[in-house]
Amino acid sequence: MSVAVAGVAEHLKAAGRPLLVPYVMAGVVPDWVELVREVAAAGADAVEVGLPFSDPMLDGPTVQWAAARSLERGGRPRALLDALAGLDVDVPLIVMTYANVATTLAPEHGVAGFVDHLAAVGVRGVIVPDLPLEESAEYRARAAAAGVDAVLLAAPSCDDDRCREIARASSGFVYCMSSMRVTGEQRELAASALSNARRLKGMTDLPVITGFGISTPAQAVRACADADGVVVASALMRLLADGGPAGAVVEAVAGFRAALSSASQRSEGAP
Repeated sequence: MSVAVAGVAEHLKAAGRPLLVPYVMAGVVPDWVELVREVAAAGADAVEVGLPFSDPMLDGPTVQWAAARSLERGGRPRALLDALAGLDVDVPLIVMTYANVATTLAPEHGVAGFVDHLAAVGVRGVIVPDLPLEESAEYRARAAAAGVDAVLLAAPSCDDDRCREIARASSGFVYCMSSMRVTGEQRELAASALSNARRLKGMTDLPVITGFGISTPAQAVRACADADGVVVASALMRLLADGGPAGAVVEAVAGFRAALSSASQRSEGAP
């Protein structure tokens, strides 16, 4: 089971470094659980684990490919979650899925059954990006009761009042969307990634972690000038889509970690 911590936010704040949250699609390769373990050991501060869904509205082609591969291999949400139960890692696991999956995973118990299942297998946080804030009160309450942090997303298009509401309602961390795009690699980091992170940092004491399009270590370093950390997803799953081994993902995570740590050390040593 994953590491027992007081909460995702406390764990991330205690890291004392730019935060790195790599993404792994559950079931994308036969040894995906071992891949999660190795990614955690390569320098992650948390690992985001995706559950496959046939209509992932916020995901671009690479993560869509990963979801389709998992489904083709027979991946089903309940069994994939159960596979995490024996995973002993030193960082929180954050599950990302869609409302349709969340509400059908335990249809007899609805959202309560979903978050209880997450807690039972050691998951410490959850992201359901297509569940509107106005409809999330029961979900957030049940997650809190189960000891699972409900992470909410804040888009650059949200006005300040909306962002404050999201920041207040989120737990664990606030997921800062870099731009108004689906997930996917980008040649350059959007300027809105920096401005949105700065805005959110002024609204919450939770860690602010930027995702959507963080494609290279250099982009991750730049994003962390304003955010507390980054989520890296498509850039990692593309390595598998291109036919690379799982070890290539682990090496890439280590590369992101090294770049972030080096930049942080340079910043701390600057006069």
